[in-house]
Amino acid sequence: MTATTIPAPSKALYRIPEAMRLLSLSRSVIYEQIRAKRLRTVTQGRTRLVPAAAITAYVALLEHEAQKGGTR
Repeated sequence: MTATTIPAPSKALYRIPEAMRLLSLSRSVIYEQIRAKRLRTVTQGRTRLVPAAAITAYVALLEHEAQKGGTR
């Protein structure tokens, strides 16, 4: 088995719309994944940000679930 290579993120933190584009997910799905603690975020003032490492970890989680054949 070979893992998909994820390109190195160019930024350390992404706003929600940027994370939506990177992950090809809708706003509601992003927030659903945040609530389910599957996608980690941080806040700076009133702004919710997604760390690049959290995006990488989320993709790895999805790949792991796909290999197991499960959805959660």
